[in-house]
Amino acid sequence: MARTARLAPGAAPQGLRTADVARGRVGAGEDTSPAPRRSPQRRSYVVANPWQEGLDSTPGWRDPLPHREYDAVLTATALHWLPAERLAALYAELRDLLRPGGLLVNADHMPDDTLPDLTKRLLDRARTWREARYAAGAVPSWSQWWELAAADRALAPLVAERHRIYPTGHSPEWNPPVSWHLAALTEAGFTEVGTVWRGGADAAVAGVR
Repeated sequence: MARTARLAPGAAPQGLRTADVARGRVGAGEDTSPAPRRSPQRRSYVVANPWQEGLDSTPGWRDPLPHREYDAVLTATALHWLPAERLAALYAELRDLLRPGGLLVNADHMPDDTLPDLTKRLLDRARTWREARYAAGAVPSWSQWWELAAADRALAPLVAERHRIYPTGHSPEWNPPVSWHLAALTEAGFTEVGTVWRGGADAAVAGVR
């Protein structure tokens, strides 16, 4: 059976098991419908808060997952909340979740250390554009967004939980260059590593078990 992966949350493609590590959650999805038959799809999905489940501190975060092996592990703009030592260890834990030939993709803020001046110019331009939109009232700023969320009846409990975990309002973000991630993936035991996408200072790195 051909195995494919897509960088999106939700149900997995047919016959594919995926684990999705996103902002504030760990999810595992499965679609076991045989491709040649038009039988009803059978899917399972489990969601957990990685900070409550210990993703930032212990391998025990894997215990609630419904399977011991996956074809793909996908994560986007989530792991920069972890310190270097924990992220390096997590890469090895994610490798252990994968079947032979399985794929890990991590998309995050990963500047290209071979283009330091260009990266700085791109970041400065993006910052100027955002600040102009904030000043014009086109969109709320980061702090304004959280104020709106805290005033929302449904989101207020989640905002309170965030403040409990990060009393200062945010994690100490750590955004190493893409070369660090590639080295860490290699050290974690992936047989192939590389950059599969880049947009400015953001990138997606992949590791194949």
